[in-house]
Amino acid sequence: MSSTTVARVTTITARSPESFEAAVREGIARSHQTLRNVSGAWVKEQKVECTDGAITSYQVVLEVTFVLDD
Repeated sequence: MSSTTVARVTTITARSPESFEAAVREGIARSHQTLRNVSGAWVKEQKVECTDGAITSYQVVLEVTFVLDD
């Protein structure tokens, strides 16, 4: 009957051709499919890939936090 919460953090990478925001959204959505109780994420890194001077993809490294079941 404790109100203590224990969480775990896992690192994922997500990529989108649209934007950093779209990459974050995709990463969270995909995490939610596999992990229960996702409570938040920290954007640890951002990176773009370029071809001929144009950005071709946006990549983020996320630290996803999820609360462990009792």
